[in-house]
Amino acid sequence: MPSRVSDAPSTGNVLRLSQRSAQLMHLAAQGLLKRRTRKARKTDVVDAIARMGLLQIDTINVVARSPYMTLFSRLGAYRNEWLDEALAEGAIAECWAHEACFVPSPAYRYHRDYRSGRAGHWAHKIAERTHAEARADMDALIERIRREGPLRAADFEREGPGGKGWWGWKPEKRWLEAWFALGRLMVARRERFQRVYDLAERVTATWPEPPPAGTLDEAIVRRHFVLESVRALGIAKARWIADYFRLRPRVTDVELEPLVADGSLLQVSVDGWDEPAYVHRAQATVLADASRNGLRATRTTLLSPFDPVVWDRARAQDLFGFEYTIECYTPAAKRKYGYYVLPILHRGRLVGRLDAKAHRQAGLFQVLGIWLEDGTAVSPDLVEGIAGAIGECAAWHGTPRIAIERSQPTGLATRLRKAASV
Repeated sequence: MPSRVSDAPSTGNVLRLSQRSAQLMHLAAQGLLKRRTRKARKTDVVDAIARMGLLQIDTINVVARSPYMTLFSRLGAYRNEWLDEALAEGAIAECWAHEACFVPSPAYRYHRDYRSGRAGHWAHKIAERTHAEARADMDALIERIRREGPLRAADFEREGPGGKGWWGWKPEKRWLEAWFALGRLMVARRERFQRVYDLAERVTATWPEPPPAGTLDEAIVRRHFVLESVRALGIAKARWIADYFRLRPRVTDVELEPLVADGSLLQVSVDGWDEPAYVHRAQATVLADASRNGLRATRTTLLSPFDPVVWDRARAQDLFGFEYTIECYTPAAKRKYGYYVLPILHRGRLVGRLDAKAHRQAGLFQVLGIWLEDGTAVSPDLVEGIAGAIGECAAWHGTPRIAIERSQPTGLATRLRKAASV
């Protein structure tokens, strides 16, 4: 694959892009550039995860839990059970990746065999310490699952209070999670979002295409993750790459030189960037469109705090000029915006944030506050787009009544209520 796309502005042999085109390339790779023209199908869930490379898991349920919300941002309204079914059917797997994630099952072997990186991860370190302290109990737990089949933490009854550490889990839950981090157990399925654990070899044996038993060389695994990171990001600086799959050590331009030389990556230049950027060769067509300013963003939606677009706070600042901190782990008195604030993506730009809560029993989608970025013009298009995004999200939650309480600028809330017919 040549490192230059013809008929495009370039400097020497390196293609040159505007910063706006770089933003749109990223969103195109993430499946967030355009409004969908058809209703979501079950296969779209697995396709979206494959496109992102992974889907981070988080249990906070103020609005939809993060993996469901991240899919909604890309697919629009879809059935949540499709994600659960994809796991039970072996189309996707759970493992430690960026953090705890769903990944396409064909990619699981790379995560399984990434030994050096996982050994340095906090979950793996805790798991090893837990095993050293409770080896006999953990071995007995494994034997029970071997005899009885898949089990949940709730299947281990215990009287009295829970244990210390790992969020106050009882010992059996900590042991299950330790075996999961160490790779002996996997998640066979989820029941009401609760993990059901089984022996790893029994889980993978049920997949349409079980992973090969042989262990991949770590250099092959790292190369795969470097390329997959660039593909999923659409365009990337070297220093952005390691975070996506938590690679260690960090990725450098020197490491990427052979991948450019063999055509796996295309090196490009972006206006205002003082370092090179990289595009996966699979994105050559999108790159050609971007170089001609041919990409158009039409999607307006709300993002999860754990969406790949914003989970690397430094990258979001670098690429979009969007400073974002999730405040659910911040004491209430110190929060600037709210407990679980959702970034607002409007036509290819991160234009603000919204603090929402879905009251499912009452059928109410409560917007506690909405804040636009400084300098964002409150145009009719923006108001219509955000109101539509709120309405779409509320309807998907089964909370059709919408309450918009406050905003910055102050007049925005009134205009949004009118546009959403609240």
